[in-house]
Amino acid sequence: MSFIKTDKPVSLMIMSVIAVLFGLLTIKSGGQVLFGGTLYQKAAGNYVSFVLWFNFLAGFLYITAGAGIWMRWRRAVWLSFFIAAATIIVFAFIGVHIFGGGAYETRTVAAMSLRSLVWVLISIFSYRGIIRQ
Repeated sequence: MSFIKTDKPVSLMIMSVIAVLFGLLTIKSGGQVLFGGTLYQKAAGNYVSFVLWFNFLAGFLYITAGAGIWMRWRRAVWLSFFIAAATIIVFAFIGVHIFGGGAYETRTVAAMSLRSLVWVLISIFSYRGIIRQ
């Protein structure tokens, strides 16, 4: 017996909630470093400025994609693929930055690995649940 009656696959519901929560957390954490003053900037360590700005702005797209996936908008699928691709491209630029001797935090590499994986998975699940249905 199901407590939630819906025609949405559970995987789409989970992916949309993950996307929105991920977006809210990304905006909060990025916004603190960008606009919260030196205390947050010192706590962030050797953050890579272009990555911080990308992630902060992408957080708004995360929320949009998550809401769109919840409502089964086909455009949200393509937005999720765009987010995944853009994240992977920015991740590649981090590599260039690091190999060029730029300062960075190991947690930035870990976070971008997680973001890339999450958005690839969201893209695949949303494609299967909305486009290929």
